[in-house]
Amino acid sequence: MWNDGVLERELTERVESLGFEFVELERTGTRSRPILRVRIDRPGSTPGHGVSLQDCARVSRELESILDRQEEGARYVLEVSSPGVERPLNRRTDFERFAGHDVAVMGRALLAGRSRRLEGELQGISGDAPDEIVSIRLPAGELIEIRRSEIERAHLLFRWP
Repeated sequence: MWNDGVLERELTERVESLGFEFVELERTGTRSRPILRVRIDRPGSTPGHGVSLQDCARVSRELESILDRQEEGARYVLEVSSPGVERPLNRRTDFERFAGHDVAVMGRALLAGRSRRLEGELQGISGDAPDEIVSIRLPAGELIEIRRSEIERAHLLFRWP
């Protein structure tokens, strides 16, 4: 089956060559029938102004050619979609780009000595890997700093108007 690092790198390169941003690859399903979920966006887009259904279909067709070539006769399900309004934050550039937006961060252990899940307004990211620090302003107004390495998952929060 596909090598995770190689596969993600090839998919990222193809998505970016088509003018889109590669957000994430999620692998699920079974060994005999893997499901590959690829999330894409438009570079620099804001929530609600990203990719269209036609964009996803175009990228899907392009990615199928890579997958079919790598694993001749392999059975898989490929799903290409937008990251949605609660877009995951995976890269440093995500934490920079979405400063000022409400986010949820989840950790493997307590974050800032409080909880495994925190919500607040993302202030940004500072420092260099592996010592990057994510700053979040909690709803009560307190500013906290969390080592990015302690964050297991992070995503934007959608608030109904």
